[in-house]
Amino acid sequence: MSSIQRATEILCDAFVADPVVEWVFPGPVEQRRAGAARVFAPLVAASAEAGELAVLDDGAAAVWLPVVAGESLAPGPGAELPPRLRVLVDTLARNHSTEREHLYLAFIGVAREKQGQGLGGRLLEERLRSVDVPVYLEASAERNVALYARHGFRLTGDPVTLPDGPTVWPMWRES
Repeated sequence: MSSIQRATEILCDAFVADPVVEWVFPGPVEQRRAGAARVFAPLVAASAEAGELAVLDDGAAAVWLPVVAGESLAPGPGAELPPRLRVLVDTLARNHSTEREHLYLAFIGVAREKQGQGLGGRLLEERLRSVDVPVYLEASAERNVALYARHGFRLTGDPVTLPDGPTVWPMWRES
């Protein structure tokens, strides 16, 4: 199995019960997992192509994407996306500053049976040790805000609440 396939599987497992994924893809778990895979796979591939994909064989993956100043990673308005995914992408893009070059931690996830063992923190520490640009992320669960804060991230403005949906916490870390 390739690292791209392994990372996609790990992320689907890690996020199947995530509030944002549940909001974007309501319905049975297998439908949610399939929808999440369609979102994760191209971003995992882009991260791998940029040399930024991190995968631990014991069940963790991080999708890092370089952002060039002035350029957005969000698909344009012409891209066909399910309605709630379009709302999510547009909402997050409005809050994701592209004024400065930075690294975007799009996703970091640990397989459910491996959670709580420090794997996510390990992946985070490994990449942050060598990063020489600021880093941006959106925490999709309030409990993760403290984890990211321990790694030097700070909230950037108010949390963002999706229409009739969950809240995400934009965070920034200077290099």
